[in-house]
Amino acid sequence: MAKSPTPAASAVPSSPWLRPLRRYLPIVDWGLNYQSTDLVGDAMAGAIVAIMLIPQGMAYAMLAGLPPQVGLYASILPLMLYAALGTSRALAVGPVAMVSLLVATSVGQVAEAGSADYLAAALALALMIGIIQVVMGVVRLGFLVNFLSHAVIVGFTNAAALVIGASQFKHLLGVKIPSSESFFATLSHLVQAIPETNGVTLGLGLGSMAVLLFFGKRLPKLLQDWGVPPLWATPISRGGPLLVVLATILLVALLGLDSRSGVAIVGEIPSGLPPLTRPPLDISLWQRLMPMALTISFVGFMESIAVAKSLASKRRQRIDANQELIGLGAANLGAAFTGGYPVTGGFSRSFVNFTAGANTGLASIITALLIALVVLFFTPLFYYLPQAALAAVILVAVLNLLDFDSLKHLWRADRADAWVLIITFMAVLIVGIEAGIVVGFITSVVFYLGRTSRPHIAEVGRVGNTEHFRNIKRHEVQTYTNVLAIRIDESLYFANTKYLEDYLLYAVADHPSADSLLLICSAINHIDGSALETLENLIEGLREAGVTVYLSDVKGPVMDQLLKAGFVDHLGGSERVFLSTHQAMEALGKVTA
Repeated sequence: MAKSPTPAASAVPSSPWLRPLRRYLPIVDWGLNYQSTDLVGDAMAGAIVAIMLIPQGMAYAMLAGLPPQVGLYASILPLMLYAALGTSRALAVGPVAMVSLLVATSVGQVAEAGSADYLAAALALALMIGIIQVVMGVVRLGFLVNFLSHAVIVGFTNAAALVIGASQFKHLLGVKIPSSESFFATLSHLVQAIPETNGVTLGLGLGSMAVLLFFGKRLPKLLQDWGVPPLWATPISRGGPLLVVLATILLVALLGLDSRSGVAIVGEIPSGLPPLTRPPLDISLWQRLMPMALTISFVGFMESIAVAKSLASKRRQRIDANQELIGLGAANLGAAFTGGYPVTGGFSRSFVNFTAGANTGLASIITALLIALVVLFFTPLFYYLPQAALAAVILVAVLNLLDFDSLKHLWRADRADAWVLIITFMAVLIVGIEAGIVVGFITSVVFYLGRTSRPHIAEVGRVGNTEHFRNIKRHEVQTYTNVLAIRIDESLYFANTKYLEDYLLYAVADHPSADSLLLICSAINHIDGSALETLENLIEGLREAGVTVYLSDVKGPVMDQLLKAGFVDHLGGSERVFLSTHQAMEALGKVTA
């Protein structure tokens, strides 16, 4: 009897009517094939992530300028929706630091923090992001995120980490400073406010950070040295945030630090499940929020898909980028209608979810159910939670966002990408989050156009008696006086056709005895209309000068394009197009078989 479900589960997916459900509703796939052996890992992972997410959710909501319970509301239905619709078995969706900062930046421009309009704008932003991501997934536009380069993302992330950190120091010091989008303005305000520092608040904050850093950095190694099994070591080492929350609540409550020492606390958090909410459908509000909605949709998805693919590769699982967009979009729609705010997949919680043993989306559902229990029965316990402790949770979390190794790597590998990273980083710090990422995107596109507008082109010769032809500047090769062989190492489009034309004309001028020009097209993946017209004009000009143009190594799709456009006929027929450079040289009588 115990074995009967297994054959049935494996047979069910073969039903034709279930195949679309498995594709568009991944919970059907892992739900019908669920193995009892996966339950322990899912339950353990769900509980550990809940322990992390409760303090983080409240902290990130406050970073977004929202009441702490909003972070908890955003950690219930969104997690369940993603578990049903997302393809990653380990991605932990919920509030994250970077998206929270972006929410604060955008919503702060349309409403005053703490007001009802502020929360309404955050709900509208979540709704917009949900719609954008679902639509992108349905029409299969997941590839669009590729236009945000790795350099832009790293530069943006590093700068955002500093902006987030600076924004939390006021809670750590126990001071009040004006809100500002400028990192340097915030630093200036902090320096001026240092004399007003609340020593008790600072002590609570620094102590919390010390505990969190110990749990995150030192304790796992100690537990390993002490021989503690991983089953217990993982929840113990990941329990730092919960321990900090409980310990600081007790200290403030028992010693009356809120009234005696002026320690700022969270205060009353409403009990009960998330309310059903209706985001405003104000066209003018949506127009003002649209730039940031697009930014969060792209940046949030980039972070999520990178984490999901990384974890899936460790278990040889597949991730569908377009279905991920649908899952994340549904999560944001859920947040919009249940009093939450924009969510995405986070690296640290996803990694913990994975290492704690998450096997299916049930782990996220368990996390959501545990947090629902907290908001139902235990929110009064957080009344005395000091804001300094939540600031410490955020500060330690954003330390993981800082990535200076990527800059070193990019500087060695590609200086242009390194400069894109640096420019994005500085732009975010100087002109703000929203404008900074736009500057980074534009810089990345400009650098790309600059690089591809001057493609690498090389004159090649034959290596010994082989069939290989290589760059004459890099290898000892044999060339021929009346055949000029040129390899083009880039697809051809409007931005680089002028450079190509000038290069070829100069090359022909430098080889007055050449009566044949062989263009080696092995690296060309596409030729646009502008490039074709330039090549046709070039062929006519060279023909009048007594030079015949030939092609070799043309890829199939490019050849189809050339035939369809009539370019091959203009060239002089298919007999002037060769399968390989060696075959071309044989036909031109320069080498023997």
